[in-house]
Parts: sequence; C-alpha cells; structure tokens
Amino acid sequence: MNNFKLNAEYAASFGAYWMIYAIAGSFASVFMLAKGYDNVHIGMTLAAANLLALALQPYVADHMDRAKGIRLIDAAAWMTLIMMIAAVGLFIFGDGSFMLAAILAFVLAVHALAQPLLNSLGFRLSESGANVSFGIGRAGGSLGYSAILAVLGTIVERKGVMTLPALTEAACALLIVLLLITKGSFIRICRTADAKAAEGAEAEAKAADDERIDLGDFIRRNKHFFIMNFGVAGLLFSNAVLSNYMAQIAGGVNGTTEDVGRILSLMALLEIPTMVFFGSIRKRFSSRALIKLAALGFTGKIALCWLAGSVRLLYVAQFFQLIAFALIMPAMVYFINEIMSPGEAVKGQALYTMMFTFSTIIASFLGGWMLDAYGARMLTLVSTLVTAAGAAVVIFSIDKVEDHKRLPQD
Repeated sequence: MNNFKLNAEYAASFGAYWMIYAIAGSFASVFMLAKGYDNVHIGMTLAAANLLALALQPYVADHMDRAKGIRLIDAAAWMTLIMMIAAVGLFIFGDGSFMLAAILAFVLAVHALAQPLLNSLGFRLSESGANVSFGIGRAGGSLGYSAILAVLGTIVERKGVMTLPALTEAACALLIVLLLITKGSFIRICRTADAKAAEGAEAEAKAADDERIDLGDFIRRNKHFFIMNFGVAGLLFSNAVLSNYMAQIAGGVNGTTEDVGRILSLMALLEIPTMVFFGSIRKRFSSRALIKLAALGFTGKIALCWLAGSVRLLYVAQFFQLIAFALIMPAMVYFINEIMSPGEAVKGQALYTMMFTFSTIIASFLGGWMLDAYGARMLTLVSTLVTAAGAAVVIFSIDKVEDHKRLPQD
C-alpha cells in the first residue's frame, strides 16, 4: 500500500510539473503573440530560456550526483518556488517589453533544470527500498499535460491570455505541495524499512560517491553515448517545433486556438498507454531496440505534419506519438540507468535532458525566423529532414554505446 501511494504521488508530481510546461511553454507562442511579439522575438525568447538552462545543467547535475532521494525532492521544490516567484513578473511588465520576455525565459529555464531531477528521483527512491516505477511516473506527467491542454485553448479563447500566468502560479503551487507529500511518504517508508535494506541503500549511495566523475571524464568514458545524443537532439527538434509553434502550424491549415490545445492534448494523451505498460514492453524488447523504433516514429510523425493539408491530418499525425516521444522518454531513462555506473547516472540523465534544451534552442531560433520568412510548411519540411538525419545517427550509433554498469541488471 505504501509503495502504491508513493507511486501515485510521484506520478502526480510529474503531472503538475508538465502542467507548468503546458501552460508556460506550449502556450508561450499564444501568450507572446497576444502581447505584441512577432515570431522572431518568440523564437529568441524560447532560445534564451534554453541557452540559460543549457549553461546551468552541468552545474546542477554535478551537484546532484551524490544526492539521495530526499535532497532531489528538496531541490525540485526550491526550483519550483523560484519559478512561482519569478512568474509574478508576467503580471507586472508591459506588452512587448524586454522584461516580460526575460521573465518568461527565466521561468522556462528553471523548469528545464528541474527535469533531470524528477527523472532520476524514481530511481533514487527505488534504491532506498521503495518500489517506484519511472514509467508510471512519466505517464502521470503526460496525463497532467494532456488534461490541462484539453481545456487550456478554450479557457484562453474565452478569458484571455492573462489566464496563462495565473494558471502557471497555480500549477507551481500544486507541484510544491505534491513534492512535499511525496517526501513525507518516502521518509515514512525509509523508517519502516528493515536494517538490511537500509544498509544496502547506504552502500549503493557510497558507491555512487566513490564513482563520481567530472564532466570531462564522463564524456571521455561515454564517447558513443555523447555522439548518439546529437542524433536524439535531431529527433527532439521536431518535437520542439511542434510544441513551440503548433499555433502557427495549425493556423496554416485554418486551425484555431482550441485546435492547438486539443492537438497537443491528444499528443500527450497518446503517450500514456506506452508509458504505463513500458515495464511489460521492456521485458520483451531491449531499450536499444525501443529507441531505434522511437527514432522511426519521430520521423513518421513530423513527415505527416509536413504533408498535412488540413487540421484533421494534424490530429492523425499525433498517433505516431505512441512509438515516438512516448517510447523514447522512458526507454532513454532506463537505458542510461542500465549502462551507467551510479556515480555518473545523473550526468547521463542531464546530458539527455540537455538534448531537449539544445534542440529547442535551434528550433526556436530557426523556427521563428523561418515562420516569418517562409511559413509553417517550410518549417515542417526542414524539421522532417533534421529528424530523419537524427534517426540515422541514433540507429547507427546506439549499438556502439559503452556499458559501464557495474551492478547486475534485473
């Protein structure tokens, strides 16, 4: 019962985390267009957010490598509080101002910094004696993201864009509460665990400390993993384009703001079955094979978006999500945990998360300029080519990735 409760709380925390991104990130274009910014300025703002996150992620990962589950929860809660305080500025600064864009960029940067902490949290909780499933947790994230987006477009249509910062504040408050509840449950489980489990967790934590390496050593030890992640960035490029610029892409085929919310909601909803049943899928297929399949899924999805001549086909394209983002997210997290020693696992998760950031920077700069210069159709064509190239890199490099895991796999 305790493990079920902790899984539910972990999933709910993920749900609140991705609600924040749905509101502040996926609807950033809607918010900024209404505030008088053009596509180029929107792209620059999103790119600035991710550049800041990219610069800070190695520092955060380096300091979190030794962290136990409780410290990861505390760090995520403090980051969320910082987002909540900063988001007040979205009510204060005027339309089209530098400060309004800067505040939004800062909120999104801090949000990105928290992602590897939540990714690693499930494994750290499990190492301490709790049976926590990352797949269920991440499915909770998709459910939260999907649920808010299902109604967000309608809310914005009826109440205006200032509902977005208000909802951002509410989602941040919810995440803090859920993280504190998760922390309480985790502490209770640790207190009731038997001495042997506690000793095992302590020994594993000590091993993580002993094997902790700096970023340069990490890259040297994981050269092929480092190369493969640039292919992953190519896959995530199309995901960033669709997430950041769905308003413009849907508008190009006569879609509305409500369509934007519903398309993104469907995209997230379709992630849930794969993530919930990922444990069963993983028993039949290796993480490497699943990542290769996901690479093909990303390519098919963006290609269909490029070919779409109507909003209906944009909806249909989202069904590739079952074998695209829904598959690569847990597969990569498990893959990293399988091949890396405890002392480098957070860096591996951070590098993977940095690919989200890196791809979003490029997609933001290129997308904003390309939308103004050539339109949404050219943007989706370029995205298809970049994603196909990324898929090729992933498929041909993943089998060469080194396995440094010292502990036997389950």
